[in-house]
Amino acid sequence: MNRPTLSVAVIGAGPAGYYTAEALTKTPADKGGGGRPYDVRVDIIDRLPTPYGLIRAGVAPDHQSIKGVSRRFQNVNEQSDVRFVGNLALGRDITLAELRQLYDAVVLATGAPKDRPLGIEGEGLDGVIGSSAFVGWYNAHPDFADLEPDLNVPGVAVIGNGNVAVDVARVLAKTAAEMAGSDLADHAARHIHTSAIRDIYVLGRRGPVQASFTPKELGELNRLENCVALVDGKQLPDAADDDALTGLPRKTMPILRAMADNTQADKPVRLHLMFYRRPMAVLGDGKVKGVRLEETRLEKTHLEETPTGSLRAVGTGRTETLKVGLIVPCIGYRTSPIEDVPYDENRGCFTNRQGVIDAGLYCVGWARRGPTGTIGTNKPDGMDVAAKILAGIAPGGKPGRSGLNAIAEARQLDLVTFRDWRRIEAAEENAAKGAHPNPRPRAKLTDVAEMIRVAKDA
Repeated sequence: MNRPTLSVAVIGAGPAGYYTAEALTKTPADKGGGGRPYDVRVDIIDRLPTPYGLIRAGVAPDHQSIKGVSRRFQNVNEQSDVRFVGNLALGRDITLAELRQLYDAVVLATGAPKDRPLGIEGEGLDGVIGSSAFVGWYNAHPDFADLEPDLNVPGVAVIGNGNVAVDVARVLAKTAAEMAGSDLADHAARHIHTSAIRDIYVLGRRGPVQASFTPKELGELNRLENCVALVDGKQLPDAADDDALTGLPRKTMPILRAMADNTQADKPVRLHLMFYRRPMAVLGDGKVKGVRLEETRLEKTHLEETPTGSLRAVGTGRTETLKVGLIVPCIGYRTSPIEDVPYDENRGCFTNRQGVIDAGLYCVGWARRGPTGTIGTNKPDGMDVAAKILAGIAPGGKPGRSGLNAIAEARQLDLVTFRDWRRIEAAEENAAKGAHPNPRPRAKLTDVAEMIRVAKDA
């Protein structure tokens, strides 16, 4: 007797999507016991031929241990009740309305791929590149492989005080030898390791206590071969107050104090961590020539949602100008809107109530809560939405996987399966073996057409 099937489509093959698929399928079906009286099938759909989302295209190329979580998702892909469907773009190849007709539930795990704008004069000048694009460029994301930023500049401003800003600064500062063993894109390596950059400025509008970078990432900046990390000791709080610090600042403050003891003459490249500075205008005539900053101070503000109040940066009126030729804002991301899906402009994600958008339509990860947390933060998020689906949705006899296959055949779509992806992966790993004396995990392909050719070359 055929058992009913609950068909679920997860849009987005990043961590949030995989954790959701894993949670949906981990409970064994009922075989005379207390399990579900139906089967669950999940199709994980992505517009690219490659899975893993930001693990592949967002995690820093020299942080290979973090990318190791993809092995867990590989196990999910090898389940018979989970299928990866690559090279299928929402809007281009199929509509959300069609997917909702095919599947009992649809989960939007589309992340937040759009950079949050600076909102200042001159940000449209050539040489202002958001971190989503810049990180995608050096991580070989197909959308940004042809970016070609001009690194023949003496100075770069990286705006933000989180780990993304630290990652961007570190990748720009490391030598080729230090990046050995990474999967830095070949086109990016050629530009970065022959650049004229001598000063990298990491700018934060608030103080060192409010910075959100973590100790491991911050500490790496003080161990660079060719670059010295510099901090103005006057921007640090009184050392006598260090014992009262808690959380991240308690761990990052000793690192910042060690950086304050460094001198500019120590190494040829300088990385300046500057606090209490906010960008006011990008300067230049068609191309970036500098950035005007305003010094800030912290002011306590009481907000309804945080009764204890918080500290915000307010301008002092004192300004300075940095001569830079490249500006990389790392100030947050926004989910791309989807037609007919309610969108929260303030938070930059889909309007939802604990992951529920509408009957049978859900969201997880950054598409649900905005760009916060780490890769692991998406696990409880996915588990929560999976539990809501299993508790609230019953199999409705929808075609699911077979219906999607029929549409793909009728429209002559080149869908990429997980087996296809493994061919792409093998080609990248083989290319890395022969191209460099230092072992690298992979030499990423950047052209989608080439990926598909490799994927279908059985």
